[in-house]
Amino acid sequence: MTKLHLSPAVLAALGAAILFGGSTPFAKQLVGDVSPLLLAGILYLGSGVGLVFARLIKDKGWRSSGLINKEWLWLMGAICFGGVVGPTLLMIGLIHTSAASASLLLNLEAVLTAVLAWVFFKEATDRRIILGMLLIVAGGIVLTLSSQLTLQSWHGSLAIAGACLCWAIDNNMTRKISSADSFFIAGSKGLVSGVVNVSLALAIGLTLPVWSKISYALLVGFVGYGVSLVMFVLALRGLGTARTGAYFSTAPFVGAAIAIVFFHEPTSVLFWIAAVLMLMGVWIHLTESHEHTHTHEYLFHNHRHAHDKHHQHTHDFPWDGKEPHTHPHEHESITHSHHHYPDIHHRHKHK
Repeated sequence: MTKLHLSPAVLAALGAAILFGGSTPFAKQLVGDVSPLLLAGILYLGSGVGLVFARLIKDKGWRSSGLINKEWLWLMGAICFGGVVGPTLLMIGLIHTSAASASLLLNLEAVLTAVLAWVFFKEATDRRIILGMLLIVAGGIVLTLSSQLTLQSWHGSLAIAGACLCWAIDNNMTRKISSADSFFIAGSKGLVSGVVNVSLALAIGLTLPVWSKISYALLVGFVGYGVSLVMFVLALRGLGTARTGAYFSTAPFVGAAIAIVFFHEPTSVLFWIAAVLMLMGVWIHLTESHEHTHTHEYLFHNHRHAHDKHHQHTHDFPWDGKEPHTHPHEHESITHSHHHYPDIHHRHKHK
């Protein structure tokens, strides 16, 4: 009997896709009134500012980010590629490329994310996961197909492909620091991205819209970009990059479904074909069973945890016995077998 594996990380990945995909039709209500570059900046600012305040409330004050050693370099790299270079390349590409062609090209992100994870970051995979990802990406391609796609300037398409590569690099770099505070990671990326994009927009002479539209965009950005990114980081922590990217690539379907239900946009045969393909891909991932004898090498990191089978350590500080809690800790080498994903504790190689 096929068994579903609805782990908290899987639910986080699907939740991230739902929130991000759902934000698209709401943000679209501002397109035409606000330039794409300025709108992107305000959405990111809503994400960053909202998460900073949410983190202060959650932690009852400012607390450490949880980043240790060289993890700050991974964060700066992720912000640079995903928050600065990526959005800029996308805006350049949109100038020379139609919306339909751009949507089609944006499906490259999931593919490039997985390829980088498997080839350069040595993340474990198998044929089943590759098949599921291809079905999901195929669904995204079908969803963005239109009856007429015109040839566009090659540098516009190249710029959008470059943006996808930047976000793929960002996803893999963020996975390296996903054990740290997800609110801090997502908030930092949102703030930097927002400041850069708004600054660029104002520098080229664009003017801010009325406050009602700004506040609307900030709210959409907080939920669709901020909360979504927090859940994305949590999914990276528990699933690895390729699987999280595959789940997240269902976001266009979610956006299309919301546009149909709430904004009464017309549906089509292509929509239902895309839905079937994506559901098949997600089902393949949800029923994955990856289990084998594996060895955990020595590891030192910092994240929120309880004393489960992977956290059998002592404390060199007074502890009140409450779990889960957060502190830097060591993992001694251990060999065992159980169902697992390539999470922060299972980044081992496969023979």
